[in-house]
Amino acid sequence: MPLSMNREVFITCAVTGSGGTQDRSPHVPRSPAQIAESAIAAAKAGAAVVHCHVRDPETGKPSRDLGYYREVTERIRESEVDMVLNLTAGMGGDMVFGPTEKPMPPVEGTDMIGAAERVQHVAECLPEICTLDCGTMNFAEADYVMTNTPGMLTAMGSMMTDLGVKPEIEAFDTGHLWYAKQLVSDGVLDSPALVQLCMGVPWGAPDDLNTFMAMVNNVPDDWTFSAFGLGRNQMAYVAAAVLAGGNVRVGLEDNLWLGKGELAQNWQLVERAGTIIENMGARVIGPQEVREKLGLVKRAPKG
Repeated sequence: MPLSMNREVFITCAVTGSGGTQDRSPHVPRSPAQIAESAIAAAKAGAAVVHCHVRDPETGKPSRDLGYYREVTERIRESEVDMVLNLTAGMGGDMVFGPTEKPMPPVEGTDMIGAAERVQHVAECLPEICTLDCGTMNFAEADYVMTNTPGMLTAMGSMMTDLGVKPEIEAFDTGHLWYAKQLVSDGVLDSPALVQLCMGVPWGAPDDLNTFMAMVNNVPDDWTFSAFGLGRNQMAYVAAAVLAGGNVRVGLEDNLWLGKGELAQNWQLVERAGTIIENMGARVIGPQEVREKLGLVKRAPKG
């Protein structure tokens, strides 16, 4: 495959995520105010898109609280800093099985809800983008499965399309891209679609370049893709994604470190990604250009 470097690149900042990172760095935002503040700082540093989860402000644990999503959304929209808002819709599909000799019933940590409830905050907040994890996979821990059945994805994808919110397909392996193309073929998702290639997440696609290019080569030519690598390879994947024709994602959801022994803040990761992109001879584009590229419509703050 000949190189087709992307010359106009947008940066997504994944601000906080839903992993157990809240006690590993003081910079991981917890409260809606902290999440919004971190998103605004990232946008000022060059992120066109901010990808937000919410957490319990006291414990830092991941949450699906509608009020938290509403507050984050309102704070971002009321700020004077422009950015494309991307809310997760990945929560509510967590299955944790019991011991190997007695896996059923599921144990503590299981959080399985219906499609409408998984998309409820998207319907209320109406972000420009929301995520759609396009498959089921073993996810890091021994007995935890991230569950997204074809039926669930069809239901959620249809709701997102009907709401006018652009789904960002989260592809953790090549089979997820295969099913994403089926969703488009079935008319559930509009084409051209938006894809995030998620590299190095146990136990999805490993973050080696051969696997990455296999993922890239399975993205239809008229779709838009971004990519990230988990952990210490985050910045290497900024360069790899641009070189392969894509856009980039950085942020504390995927990596806590700026350098050895130096904990990062979101804006610092965005700033470094921007430097890499520009040093490659590409240009970092802003939120309005992303809207034009992806056909997004900015929603005004309520009031």
